Amino acid sequence: MHTLGGPGYWLPVVVFALAFGLSMDYEVFLLSRIQELHDSGVDNDLAVELGVQRSARIISSSAALMCLVFVGFATGELLVMKQLAIALTVAVVVDATLVRCVLVPATMTLLRGANWWAPPPLRLRFRTLRAQARAQDAGAGAGA
Repeated sequence: MHTLGGPGYWLPVVVFALAFGLSMDYEVFLLSRIQELHDSGVDNDLAVELGVQRSARIISSSAALMCLVFVGFATGELLVMKQLAIALTVAVVVDATLVRCVLVPATMTLLRGANWWAPPPLRLRFRTLRAQARAQDAGAGAGA
C-alpha cells in the first residue's frame, strides 16, 4: 500500500472500534464503583462523587499506560502506525478525561433516579441474580 501522506480511509473506522473497546474498560471501572455505592444505600449524588474518586486513579493510570504504548508506536517508521497511534492517543485522552471524569458524572448527577431505571423483567432478573449471589456468598462463608 502506497500512501501519499494523508490519513487512510480506514483510519476513522479502526480508531472508533478500538477506542470504543478501550473505553468500555473505563466505563466498567467507573459504573461498578458507583453502582456498588448506590446499592449499599448511598444517595445518587454522593455515590457518583465517591465512585469517581475511587475509580479515578485506575482510569488515569490505565489511560496513561495506553497513551505511553501508543506514543511508542508513533515513533516508528510506518506512516500508517503513526497515524493510528496518534489518533488512538487523542481518543484515549479525550475519553478518560472529558467523557469519564466530566460528562458521565455530570449526566448521572442530572438524571438522579433515572440512572437506575430498568424494565420490569430486567429488574426482576437483577433481583434474582443478586439473591443467588448473596445465597452463594452466605454458603461459601458458612463452609469456610
